[in-house]
Amino acid sequence: MKTAEMLGEPPHDYDPIAAEAPYPYQELLGYEIAAWEKDFCRVEMPLETRHENRQGLPHGGVHATLLDTAMGFAGSWCPYPGRARKVMTLSLTVNYIGRPGGTRLIAEGRVTGGGRKSYFAEARLTDDQGALIATATASMRFRGNSGSIEGDPV
Repeated sequence: MKTAEMLGEPPHDYDPIAAEAPYPYQELLGYEIAAWEKDFCRVEMPLETRHENRQGLPHGGVHATLLDTAMGFAGSWCPYPGRARKVMTLSLTVNYIGRPGGTRLIAEGRVTGGGRKSYFAEARLTDDQGALIATATASMRFRGNSGSIEGDPV
């Protein structure tokens, strides 16, 4: 019997964002998963002085983290309680385009294609005023049996 048949239909009231506890690096930077569904994720973070480089601008690594996180979560959405899909980044390309003028960074990632073991994604980073800050593409690989929407037991 396949895992999907054993699990049945996912519950309609399940909120994977509420079920996903923030991890230490996420807490360190202060970003949150604002929206998450199949093939899409939005990550948001208030800009603070701790995110600045020595020029007083948000560090490029902060941009890369938000873009990578949005693309990783976009491909790892799982609607089943007690289960998760795990992914890792194989390749990440970031294009730095502009500087934020707002007070919040917003990364939106989308799955663009892929297969059973890996997928491709793209993301955009804007500020809360709509200014485009950076774009990214990535190749991601599913870990374990996580290529299936049913994921693996947590």
